[in-house]
Amino acid sequence: MDIKEILSKVDHTVLSQTATWEDIKNLCDDGMKYSTASVCIPPSYVKQAAEYIKSVNGTLKVCTVIGFPNGYNTTAVKCFETEQAVKEGADEIDMVINLGWVKDGLYDKVLDEIKQIKTACHGKLLKVIIETCLLTDEEKIELCKVVSESGAEYIKTSTGFSKSGATFEDVELMAKNVDGILVKAAGGISSIEDAEKFIRLGASRLGTSRIVKLAKQQE
Repeated sequence: MDIKEILSKVDHTVLSQTATWEDIKNLCDDGMKYSTASVCIPPSYVKQAAEYIKSVNGTLKVCTVIGFPNGYNTTAVKCFETEQAVKEGADEIDMVINLGWVKDGLYDKVLDEIKQIKTACHGKLLKVIIETCLLTDEEKIELCKVVSESGAEYIKTSTGFSKSGATFEDVELMAKNVDGILVKAAGGISSIEDAEKFIRLGASRLGTSRIVKLAKQQE
């Protein structure tokens, strides 16, 4: 697979707690140079990043995270976060579900929350992070059904801030059980070979900070 094709599916990501504006600016520069699908950044930098990309006449989508990384914010707070992010220039929203509700079997509440956040997106693309490393296969399959029904565009494996990130097994399982939505693999994708395999298994997006660095090394 051509490296440019892989890069076109990458959400070039910096979500470190200590990320500075210089880190975000460099991420945006690399995202524009290598034509990544987006940059995925903390909400506090969305406005500045969107303005910066516009100031250099760049073409790059800005993605941010909501309810991140634990997902147990109230629905009202998540909706407010989403509204503000979209207002400040976010093109894509990656939200974290309430995993306690999943463990309680309250899938109706999970579905309702996703629908409310999708409304708050005002037409912007929504990805739903289910944190696969904390779920059983049965829970993953049920969430594939829930997210497929919700109006979101993507289901996403991981935040990258829990016990582990994306696995080949999870992406394959999710790709087989979604209906009309796409799969994003994120967390721990550290090689071009792994990126290719995730794509072959059904991932349409990859959340990673490393693939651009590897592309630079090939130059």
